[in-house]
Amino acid sequence: MDRRELANFLRSRREEITPAEVGLPAGPRRRTPGLRREEVAQLAFVSTEYYTRLEQARAPHPSHEVLAGLARALRLSDAERNHLHHLAGAPPLPSAGPSREVRQSILDLLHRLPQAAATVTSATFEVLAWNHLAAALMEDFSALPRRDRNLVRRVFLGPHTQGQRLYGVSDADAFARHSTQRLRAAAARYPNDPEVAELVAELLDTSEEFTRLWESHDVSAEPTLCKTFQHPVVGPVTVNCDVLDITDRDQQVVIYTAVPGSPSEEALRLLSVIGTQRMDVTH
Repeated sequence: MDRRELANFLRSRREEITPAEVGLPAGPRRRTPGLRREEVAQLAFVSTEYYTRLEQARAPHPSHEVLAGLARALRLSDAERNHLHHLAGAPPLPSAGPSREVRQSILDLLHRLPQAAATVTSATFEVLAWNHLAAALMEDFSALPRRDRNLVRRVFLGPHTQGQRLYGVSDADAFARHSTQRLRAAAARYPNDPEVAELVAELLDTSEEFTRLWESHDVSAEPTLCKTFQHPVVGPVTVNCDVLDITDRDQQVVIYTAVPGSPSEEALRLLSVIGTQRMDVTH
């Protein structure tokens, strides 16, 4: 790992990106050319302290996950991404499993849907990206470790807040069946990926329901076009559910929208204001 060269490279890439390019306001008092360190950290889903240490050549080896986040946040080209990995002493790994890198154009799309809750999920239902309203409707995924962002694990193993599965969504049982069927298909597509194998083994060991569904060997499922979330602050939110396939990366964009003029649309508007704050909890 060449800490000094890595620090210089990160700083140079950061200073070349304008706030507008990543959907951030420039602000009247901006003195830093390009992005601020805390802005890069936020976009890469790492702490500001850790990113600062990287630019100061004081940080330990970044993981492949961190490097992927930095490459995405800094909008690196393929050549720049490879250079970043080599500077960090972690050459890019050949992908044996589902892609976890979301295209920048898809990330931009999420943030251009302010009235819709939108996520990107992997072939194994890991939430890879989300917008502000999705975090408010479901939960603040940035506060979770990576393993807890997997919706298959969540629906079968919890936590089931207030006894409700998967954020109190009305089709939780149908989602359990659907996710099992899609996970079986993913396991066939990625037979050599250890993470897929570990996820399946964990669920088989700990969930009788998953085991029963897995042993049915079904691999097709009907999509749910409408569902209701039981939100702890704004109450029930009924949304249409549309799914867009990103075939080259085996990912899906999931978009939740409410019927215009409905109480659920008003609830989503309120959630867009309060964000991930818990107004039902007294401090």
